[in-house]
Amino acid sequence: MPRGEITGYVDVAQVALYAFWIFFAGLIFYLRREDRREGYPLESEGAIGRPSPDPILIPTPKFFRLSDGKVKTAPPAAGPNAWNYRGSKQEVWPGSPLVPDTDGLHDAIGPGAYVDRDDSHDETFDGQKRIVPLRVADHFTVHEDGPNPIGMTVFGADRQVAGTVTDLWIDRGESMVRYYEVELGSGGRRVLMPATFCKTGRFSRTVKTEALLAAQFADIPDHKDPDALTLYEEERIVAFFGAGTLYATPTRQEAFL
Repeated sequence: MPRGEITGYVDVAQVALYAFWIFFAGLIFYLRREDRREGYPLESEGAIGRPSPDPILIPTPKFFRLSDGKVKTAPPAAGPNAWNYRGSKQEVWPGSPLVPDTDGLHDAIGPGAYVDRDDSHDETFDGQKRIVPLRVADHFTVHEDGPNPIGMTVFGADRQVAGTVTDLWIDRGESMVRYYEVELGSGGRRVLMPATFCKTGRFSRTVKTEALLAAQFADIPDHKDPDALTLYEEERIVAFFGAGTLYATPTRQEAFL
């Protein structure tokens, strides 16, 4: 019976195995090359600048045309990013943890790190600003069965009053609440608190957050447009609350055990 041999010492199974090895090696090389487009540390702490595209290790830029007409490249064509954090290395070796220069809330380190996104509004498919308050997107309403946070008192992690919820900011694209608008004091400044960093009490009629102390609400980054948020402003606000989870009090930086 035929054995499927091509020659006296090479059979079809052997050829298929070698072909798979070559394909798999090529796939790994392709994936490792493509991951250098975004999210890969192309810039090291000791080197200045970014490696130039080469035909082997660093892929040539790929162009992405966005809905607003802008063109983005990956890897980015711009030079090295300016460091936006304020801190110093705890040790001398590369990748050492950073120690904030001030209180940690304003140093963009650790959970408070953020990306310098475009300072422009995110938009829905029909060109409307995506993150807006209910007073603008008045066709959205709070479900009658759920607690309506508007008018509730906001408490910080120290159980002190931080302000009052005056409105809800919704995501038109996802039809969900993204931020609580908090008025600091009577007729005072209004800031935004991410809905993921707070808990609304149905029966207590209060909103509580563990991320910040009540007094720290005054340092929440501003937003220029009172009725819309830009991508960069979202990054700053969420990062500030993220920083509070570690730096709001000195004891949060200590070990649990």
